[in-house]
Amino acid sequence: MGQFTFTETGIEGVFIIEPRVFGDERGYFMETYNKADFHKAGIMNEFVQDNQSKSRKGVLRGLHFQKQFPQAKLVRVTKGEVYDVAVDLRIDSPTYGKYVGVVLSAEKKNQFFIPKGFAHGFLVLSEEAEFTYKCDEFYHPEDEGGIRWDDPSIGIAWPDVGMEFCLSEKDRTFLELIHLEK
Repeated sequence: MGQFTFTETGIEGVFIIEPRVFGDERGYFMETYNKADFHKAGIMNEFVQDNQSKSRKGVLRGLHFQKQFPQAKLVRVTKGEVYDVAVDLRIDSPTYGKYVGVVLSAEKKNQFFIPKGFAHGFLVLSEEAEFTYKCDEFYHPEDEGGIRWDDPSIGIAWPDVGMEFCLSEKDRTFLELIHLEK
């Protein structure tokens, strides 16, 4: 038996992943990645870079993607809770412009797999969150693109955190998806 449950979402290739957690009075142990289990689920990506960020409540990061060097990502939260979003940018996909959103938390220990060809972003729901992710392509800063977090054509239902969202200046200037299609 594998160490993970892979749940398909409404968008092909996007999975919510739950690890088996072994706990006792000392704490817990879990695998966060196992190549054999992931390959068995059809996730064949070879990860080349791990990243981590820390953010406070109300911080919204995204929606980011790389143009010429797209990245698949395996994301999870090691402290706190976020609402994580993947937007399908694959032009030939029947779900182009659609999104999947999931609450990831350190408590649930769930993960989200986002294949190549998606924009990605997250909103911090807890007072603080630490977010980690594996990428199957190196980050190329000159290749980064983005979509507005509040693009009405996508219609992401971001949770209410009781305050204005905090975005970087770069994230505030991204265009709507329709402008990227031209």
